[in-house]
Amino acid sequence: MPHPYQIADAAELFTPALVFFPALIRANIARVIELAGGPERLRPHVKTHKTREIARLQLESGVTKHKAATIAEAEMLADVGAPDVLLSYPLVGPNMRRLATLVTRFPGTAFSATIENKEAADDLARAAATAGRNIGFLVDLDVGQHRTGVAAGEAAAALYEYASRLPGLTAGGLHAYDGHNHQEGRADRETAARAGLAPVLELRAKLERRGLSVPRVIAGGTPTFPVYAAIRDVPGLECSPGTYVLHDHGYGSRYTDLTGVTPAAVLLTRVISRPTANRVTFDLGNKSVAADPLMVKRVHLLDVPEYTIVGHNEEHLIIETPHADRYRPGDLAYALPGHVCPTCALHREALTVENGRVTGRWAIAARDRVLTV
Repeated sequence: MPHPYQIADAAELFTPALVFFPALIRANIARVIELAGGPERLRPHVKTHKTREIARLQLESGVTKHKAATIAEAEMLADVGAPDVLLSYPLVGPNMRRLATLVTRFPGTAFSATIENKEAADDLARAAATAGRNIGFLVDLDVGQHRTGVAAGEAAAALYEYASRLPGLTAGGLHAYDGHNHQEGRADRETAARAGLAPVLELRAKLERRGLSVPRVIAGGTPTFPVYAAIRDVPGLECSPGTYVLHDHGYGSRYTDLTGVTPAAVLLTRVISRPTANRVTFDLGNKSVAADPLMVKRVHLLDVPEYTIVGHNEEHLIIETPHADRYRPGDLAYALPGHVCPTCALHREALTVENGRVTGRWAIAARDRVLTV
């Protein structure tokens, strides 16, 4: 089946392999900037790709604000020159101390972090004192996912006001991730996203009436990005997609309003066995592709016209297909991951392919929990 991911020298490559297509990545970055209305409205999450090279491509495109979940991701972003990095994950244990070290080591980067309680605010203030530099804070709001954060009510307002008075902290705004909004239809997704945003904007207005600065609201991920991108009358509203740089079959098959965004990462795999008349086994186990989607949605095989995934183990992907007799051990196939973010974290590096030829290798640098800090 024809597809745009053919590699001329694929026979020489080890499998399973993660493959990036830089031209498609650049096109995805450009398209999302266009949809957002400008790079200043974006704060993409680095957790999808975890690579220096893609971070540099975003910087070259004018995207100066970034979001990270781990200290390693934040360090990698700062190391490539990102001027504004938000850590949007609760910092506990030694991670506050590590953040203080980052703030000291990278004076050209303005760091901020989310908080959801007074203890976190106090810890962040101590980190700022240790670093000798101000650190920004954003109150993390629970807008319905019930994973982290505080509801957008008086408790959140009191926390924001409390943190604003602490020495060494700079009020950065509100963070509202709505990862539970994955309705397939745009209208239903937009209704849900706007319903979640309304109390956030009410909270912002309340804080501003109290004389507090709320310079930004960081909202959404990739599924709700088209909704927030279309809202142009909320000052400081930053969109925070992450998956879009590489995209995947999970989102690509569901969200048709992400027009012009194309999967830019594929998995190269080989047939390793034909155990029965209607079965084909590939070397694409769950150590090579993310296993968090339902088994039948973990990969989309581009070279098999009709199949059902019936087994997925550490080193094996097993399908049943009426076309099994077309395949022999050693045959190459291409697959789109169902969820590209954790798939990247399973690989130390990605091959890069341009004009059908392998051109390099990009380290998935921030898959490690510790770089130097």
